[in-house]
Amino acid sequence: MAPTPRLSRFSITGGRRSTVQRGEESEGSYVDLYSSWVLFWVLWVALMNIGDSFFTIVHLQAGGVEVNPVAAAMLKTGRFGFVFIKAVLIGVALLVLTLHKNFQLARVGLWMSTAAYTALVIYHLTLFE
Repeated sequence: MAPTPRLSRFSITGGRRSTVQRGEESEGSYVDLYSSWVLFWVLWVALMNIGDSFFTIVHLQAGGVEVNPVAAAMLKTGRFGFVFIKAVLIGVALLVLTLHKNFQLARVGLWMSTAAYTALVIYHLTLFE
């Protein structure tokens, strides 16, 4: 059987491989079904991204300043543009990380984004005190 491609019709219509067939394939191979844990962490990052967007807008309305130059540039498009662009960018990044879940760099990226966004939302919450 041929290796599972990065994207296939099965990725959309219901996958056929959730694990690798041979042990030596475990690193650097693709599957088209993803574990609940991978999906949980991807959804967690997406939720933290939404929280970051919300709290950024709240803090700016209260007189805060955006120190991230990329976010500051996105804010020039307006609130909707900021939230939309940020969601699309993070969504694409999460899709890439999910597709490459059997690659060490992607696993590190998912864990780092999980930690970074969680810390960022906690930081936003501390600004309310």
